[in-house]
Amino acid sequence: MEGKIKFFIKNYFRHFNARTLKEAAAAYEELINNGGKMMITLAGAMSTAEIGAILAEMIREDKVHAICTTGANLEEDIFNLVGNKEYLKIPDYRYLTPEKELELFNKGYNRITDTAIPERVMRVVEKALIEIWKESEKNNEQKFPHEYIYDLIKNGKLDDNFAIDPKESWVVAAAEKNLPIFVPGWEDSTLGNMFTACVVKREIKDANIVKNGILYMIELIKWYKNESAKHKIGFFQIGGGIAGDFPICVVPLINQDLKENVPKWAYFCQISDSTTSYGSYSGAPPNEKITWGKIDGDTPSFIIESDATIVAPLIFAYVLNK
Repeated sequence: MEGKIKFFIKNYFRHFNARTLKEAAAAYEELINNGGKMMITLAGAMSTAEIGAILAEMIREDKVHAICTTGANLEEDIFNLVGNKEYLKIPDYRYLTPEKELELFNKGYNRITDTAIPERVMRVVEKALIEIWKESEKNNEQKFPHEYIYDLIKNGKLDDNFAIDPKESWVVAAAEKNLPIFVPGWEDSTLGNMFTACVVKREIKDANIVKNGILYMIELIKWYKNESAKHKIGFFQIGGGIAGDFPICVVPLINQDLKENVPKWAYFCQISDSTTSYGSYSGAPPNEKITWGKIDGDTPSFIIESDATIVAPLIFAYVLNK
């Protein structure tokens, strides 16, 4: 039986961005139904926008098979998990004066669009992670940033602090499946900054306990070679920046730099309201990606120029047959 949201999209999204959304959702569904796999890339502030409420379900239902994310989206899903009830909602955020912004800062809040996160929440997560980092250093271990977050979830250190149903956390869903996650540029995040401070203060003496972006790329090469030998792999990009630019390069890296042979990405969809132009978004539209050996001329490709907090949940609902 067809879900109500899916029915609505199929019957009423007929032109322009709406039509592209419908076609992108249908192609996503077709790829998965035919045994393909999908990588999701998360930029922007999607975790603070609580994308986890539906992305977690996509992960549990095997509609997502790998995620490349900014460090901010990785950590902000956890901040939301433990601190949501303390968040301050600011519906008139567009009209805040510098004085009002400073007032938020002085009260210990960090604002992300219409939501202000208490510094205290971040420190709760930091404290729990420092214990894990120190234990890794003691045991001469090296792990990726997301693996430390998985440890944090699996050891139950935060369970007593949950502010929402953990079923609405995409990172919890990913940890339960041990989903491959890639986090390039992790140091450009709150927890990355906190880890750096620990190293500078010599609370942690070995910065190498956290594996870096080059090692993430090597891990991505292994993942893509293994999975593309068995499945077509799609690329669903939310926003721009490093979360999207980093993983899509793995195909030309393997084919052109390693001189090996893997299939190109079999599907591409990007949701962004940033137009590719001089000095603007640094990524490339689909047709330009063809010239870099990332996708083929006949790869199903879509650009939806709209708000990802609206578009992504609709596409996910379509794929989930809601």
